[in-house]
Amino acid sequence: MKTLVIGASENPERYSNKAIKSLLRYGHEVVAVGLREGNVDGVKIEKGNPPLNNIDTITMYVGSNNQPPLYNYILSLNPRRIIFNPGAENLELTKLAREKGIEVIETCTLVMLSVGNY
Repeated sequence: MKTLVIGASENPERYSNKAIKSLLRYGHEVVAVGLREGNVDGVKIEKGNPPLNNIDTITMYVGSNNQPPLYNYILSLNPRRIIFNPGAENLELTKLAREKGIEVIETCTLVMLSVGNY
C-alpha cells in the first residue's frame, strides 16, 4: 500500500515528518508532496502536483484553508482513502471525496500506526 503524505516537511518537529518516518518504520511505501523539495529518510519530497499512481492512502497535513488548490489533484489520484489529521479536517473536500467513493477518516495517522489499525 502506497501512502502519499501531503504537507510533507524536512523539519523533524513537524507531524508530517514524524508520519513519514513512522510509515517507513511500519513498512509502508511512502511518497511525499510539500511546499519545498527535500528528503526525509530517503523519501523525496516533491513540489507541485507530481504524477503519481497506485496511491492507496493520502494523509493530509495541510490546513483546510490551503487545500482548495489541491482538490483536483487529490481526487485525480483516486485513493482508497484520505486521512485528515488534526487541523486538516475539511468538510468540502470530504464531501467531494465521498461522492467519488473515497473513504474519509478524521484521525491521526501516527495514532493509527501505533495501535495497529492503519
